[in-house]
Amino acid sequence: MPIIACLRHGATDWNAEGRMQGRRDVPLSAAGRADVAGWTLPADLAHDADWFASPLLRAVETAELMSGRTPRIEPALIEMDWGAWEGSRLDELQARLGDEFTGNAARGLDFRPPGGERPRDVVSRIERWLDGIAARERPLVAVTHNGVLRALLVLAMNWDMRGKPPVKLRPATLHRFRLAPGPRLAIDACNVPLDPVAAQAGGVR
Repeated sequence: MPIIACLRHGATDWNAEGRMQGRRDVPLSAAGRADVAGWTLPADLAHDADWFASPLLRAVETAELMSGRTPRIEPALIEMDWGAWEGSRLDELQARLGDEFTGNAARGLDFRPPGGERPRDVVSRIERWLDGIAARERPLVAVTHNGVLRALLVLAMNWDMRGKPPVKLRPATLHRFRLAPGPRLAIDACNVPLDPVAAQAGGVR
């Protein structure tokens, strides 16, 4: 069963402002680059994994800083398309749209921003990607986005995206999955710290 180790890109200025980035090609901030430069993989992945990344610059930069090489670009790993809401903050949307936003969000996998993508669509493209890598033997590290990590939780834990996620995804962490024939995705470990100081202090959550 191949190991798929997934992590979210480092921080951007839009992250700091709480803005929905979606497909906007926002680069890492100076603070984000400094943080990523200090991230390290678990020893079993550090020298024996192939690197994949979303096409968006913030993911590619993260992979390059961590690995020292150019990752393989995988279109399926791109962030969910937030359509007309890209660049907005969640509190702004809730204040402006009220019950309309709440009702849309309550649809779970079928939530859709205007002109954007549903979580169900993200899950479908990740399923196709998993089909394509199911025969792999070498582990891989995939630098991606929060929307894709949430889609992986849907597949591994049968979550319908209504209510809180079954696992709280923490920043600067790695999430390990195993892919069995089917393909069937299973969680190996979530929230493995990438910062060595955090790893000593808190371990896996």
